[in-house]
Amino acid sequence: MNNRLLTYRDAVREALREAMQRDERVFLMGEDVGAYGGCFAVSRGLLAEFGPERVRDTPLAESALIGAGIGAALGGLRPVVELMTCNFSLLAADQLINTAASLLHMSGGQFNVPLVVRMATGGGHQLAAQHSHSLEGWYAHIPGLTILTPATLEDARGMLWPALMSPDPVLIFEHLALYNMNGHLPDDAGPVEISQARIRRPGRDLSLLTYGASLWKSLDAANQLATEGIEIEVIDLRTLRPLDDATLIESVSRTHRVLIVDEGWRSGGISAEISARLMESSFYQLDHPVQRLCAAEVPMPYAKHLEQAALPQTATIAAAARHLVQPHE
Repeated sequence: MNNRLLTYRDAVREALREAMQRDERVFLMGEDVGAYGGCFAVSRGLLAEFGPERVRDTPLAESALIGAGIGAALGGLRPVVELMTCNFSLLAADQLINTAASLLHMSGGQFNVPLVVRMATGGGHQLAAQHSHSLEGWYAHIPGLTILTPATLEDARGMLWPALMSPDPVLIFEHLALYNMNGHLPDDAGPVEISQARIRRPGRDLSLLTYGASLWKSLDAANQLATEGIEIEVIDLRTLRPLDDATLIESVSRTHRVLIVDEGWRSGGISAEISARLMESSFYQLDHPVQRLCAAEVPMPYAKHLEQAALPQTATIAAAARHLVQPHE
């Protein structure tokens, strides 16, 4: 088996290409996905390969294009709708929450909505408050939606096809800081399961739960702490709805301490939900209250030093983990 060097962006493009080759019902639409090649160059070359019927540029009207995607899904197609950033998804929140997520139940089980929506999320590139927030935790609140957060090339490549095969709407949040990430992927890389968290680094002293770009900062922090004799178990959540409670509970039973790292805001975020679940299910396994490291509760700053200060970083993750394991130092 050969491995290829490619970027996260390339992996997403390969997933789109394979899905469109595999199933003629699959098509991509969104703002600038065609002639421009995508806001983050993910769809570059697909227009020439598949034509304007299957790679469709749309107006700057998020509610309209999500509505069109819902209609296409109801009509038997398998649309992939790209929204430039998750901030803009709020312009389509009515369509996503009140229609896509709810229609199966409101129709008494008659109408599924097999819609996939891809969008960039997260900060770190000085795109300020209009383009840099992490809203995946908001959507994880909504029954009827599946929320995916691919952090690795394998997941960027492999999550799309299972999402397209889902009978219900799936939202894929691609962290914008990952698009340029290089890595190796086997030639035969294909679909991956989308229902379980993954232990990316085993450890005995602390369970560190995270997702997206924070996974790589957490792994770096864990490697640093290993030189101090502290072994951190790093778990990539991967799917925020439904959460894989079993993997998290099993990890806590081994380490007895938990740190959750989340680029979303602390108040009402996915970290709060995970913390509550672990307090409810694993209280007597915990040697210390669950701790959280989240984004500062401010609109994302533009200035680079302020943006970096607002987000969890390798150094702050390491410090928080160290304090949990060695609380008196």
